[in-house]
Amino acid sequence: MKFIPALFLAATLCGASQAADLKIGVVDLNKAFAEFNKTKTAKEGLDANAAKAKEELTERFAALKKLNDEVEKKARASQDPVLGEQERAKSRAEAQTKAQEFKSLERDIAEFRQRREGQIQQQGMEQRRELYTEILKVVKEKSEAGKYDLVFDKSGLGALGLPFLIHSKEGVAEDFTSEVIVELNKAAPADATPADAAAPAAAAAPASN
Repeated sequence: MKFIPALFLAATLCGASQAADLKIGVVDLNKAFAEFNKTKTAKEGLDANAAKAKEELTERFAALKKLNDEVEKKARASQDPVLGEQERAKSRAEAQTKAQEFKSLERDIAEFRQRREGQIQQQGMEQRRELYTEILKVVKEKSEAGKYDLVFDKSGLGALGLPFLIHSKEGVAEDFTSEVIVELNKAAPADATPADAAAPAAAAAPASN
């Protein structure tokens, strides 16, 4: 909760009368993130990569099932009394070979799943960092243009999961979130729609500057 002490420090240093003249602004970074057009584009790319990974994983599981069926088939043949000993021995050897292939593919699938999950998670983190960097740049520009002394993120949470900004008397703090969103989306294509608020990264905390 580093912003609240800063406000009290400002009041102490400036004196009560000067502190009363502070221009305070608030912005909802989560809302800005959710309605930033680039958030939707980033989510679509992330979803496409996740779908591709799922498809590749499904193909590997299909190959694994096929190997398992072959192992079981060879194992049954190795114990079939109708077959001669030579044929049963051959089936046992083939069953062992297929079983080794099965274990190898099983390890490959586990490694593939872990690798792809890590890649997608890393991609999501990098996207969030880049998007929040753009958002914070606009917030900074709007803060300077509006001559705000202090600006708070009204969606920010403290260590207990509680919001930093519990209450703001009307007229004391100006909410310029809508201005930030307009600025962020001014270069968006004409047919673009705001990002879905349910984007996986929407609840993530913004990177600190």
